[in-house]
Amino acid sequence: MARVYNFSAGPAVLPLEVLERAREELTDWHGCGMSVMELSHRSKEFIGIAERAETTLRELLGVPDHYRVLFLQGGATSQFGAVPFNLAGEDDVADYIVTGSWSKKAVAEAKRFCKARVAADSQETGFTDIPDPAGWDLDSKAVYFHFTPNETIGGVEFHFLPETGDTPLVADMSSTILSRPIDVSRFGLIYAGAQKNIGPAGLTLVIVREDLVGIQREGTPRMLEYAPMAEAGSMLNTPPTFSWYMAGLVFEWLRENGGLAAMGERNRAKSQLLYGAIDGSAFYSNPVRPDCRSWMNVPFVLADPELDGRFLEEAGREGLTNLKGHRSVGGMRASIYNAMPMDGVQALVDFMAGFEARYG
Repeated sequence: MARVYNFSAGPAVLPLEVLERAREELTDWHGCGMSVMELSHRSKEFIGIAERAETTLRELLGVPDHYRVLFLQGGATSQFGAVPFNLAGEDDVADYIVTGSWSKKAVAEAKRFCKARVAADSQETGFTDIPDPAGWDLDSKAVYFHFTPNETIGGVEFHFLPETGDTPLVADMSSTILSRPIDVSRFGLIYAGAQKNIGPAGLTLVIVREDLVGIQREGTPRMLEYAPMAEAGSMLNTPPTFSWYMAGLVFEWLRENGGLAAMGERNRAKSQLLYGAIDGSAFYSNPVRPDCRSWMNVPFVLADPELDGRFLEEAGREGLTNLKGHRSVGGMRASIYNAMPMDGVQALVDFMAGFEARYG
């Protein structure tokens, strides 16, 4: 069967070149007689894999030397609790801005462990924009400020970095990391689930400034503490070795394909093509304010919701899969992460035009 264009929000499409290389190395990694999945995480072979992955990631993102890079388990959702455990005491204040489902879940979890507060919230507008920073209710005593740069479900994205002064900036970058260059030095902590732009599910990336490591509260579960994980090279326990290996291959693929600057230009072009098709039609629409639209996750609705099922069925027959919107918002959603080629977006746009001609 020919490969389809997979628009899933996650687990998401991976670069074909990475999959093919993993297939070649699957049963015998570099002549060692076993698969990466069988290598001991303590072996010199896997230590080399881990070190190369971190080195390549640091090169791609320009991670400063005074930041630690952790490869963890638990998904980004585990970091909703790990962040306050590591950065805040029970009586400390932490500011959150809520712009969609994931940031809403993040602050709800944090409220269990510290005095997390909502500094701004776009729920009244249906999570279709980002509140004006001039109206944010920031607490000068906050020990960190948390935001979600890209909301996967609603398709809302920050195209600026919040100004928080000396308050450390914390970001859930699960669905936007590696999609373009970022200035890591502006952040106190970045975390990201792997299953969008990094690799297969099972791995979580944390990039944390050194002065924020080792200040966790008493009683923090050891597996959630950044300090022992950093000291152990992310191997306090058996890590997700295969996901870590695959992430390293993706990092190398990014470097070989022009790095994050080139990737950013490709992602901008892909999103512009799709939004252009939506905006140029009376049959499709996108609810997000144009200056807040995501490059990675593009939701859209049909003029007649009764046609949703037919749209998905016919798109599937054309090899365009996983376009159904999240159950909480309905409609359609096309996730166009790094590994989605321009040809895939063009195929979707062509199909949308044909569908509109038939049923519009």
